[in-house]
Amino acid sequence: MTLDLSAFRPSRIWKRMTAERRIEAAELFWEDEESAEQQAEAVGAIATHMRFRTKSIFGLPVAKKARYLAGLPSVSDAVAARALVHYHLERQRPMMGAFLDTLGIAHDNGLITEESLAKPDREKLKTAVAQLASSHPPEDVALYFATLVSQDPDTWGDLSAAAEAISGVTAPSAS
Repeated sequence: MTLDLSAFRPSRIWKRMTAERRIEAAELFWEDEESAEQQAEAVGAIATHMRFRTKSIFGLPVAKKARYLAGLPSVSDAVAARALVHYHLERQRPMMGAFLDTLGIAHDNGLITEESLAKPDREKLKTAVAQLASSHPPEDVALYFATLVSQDPDTWGDLSAAAEAISGVTAPSAS
């Protein structure tokens, strides 16, 4: 039996975020110099949706582009993934670091440093989930776990149940 992780696609996680959190993540996304490819894609999506010229979108202030991006009816997985990762790197490093410390995973301020990461032991993972859930806001923990699942389902797929329990997201089983 294979777990259906389609609820953990970055674009679906993005849609479930509150408008305020999407705006915050979108502002960070627009400020990220390493997201040029995804930013160009987002500009195209905004221009198409708003029926604006692409050049007009490029010239907008970050706050306005962030509101437009956060308000799109859908974004690609590439744009959503980049925004989610950058949001966590900018706003959630202490939480990420605490989780990785509990698991005994080497990291640099919440950023995993190991090239190939083995799937964490289930008992260690269970302990780390409980510790993080008891010390951080549930919406932050659920978003972090969902993002980990979306980025590397082979390593972090077991977190889908924790994300579901915390946020109410369902990840149905499939045969």
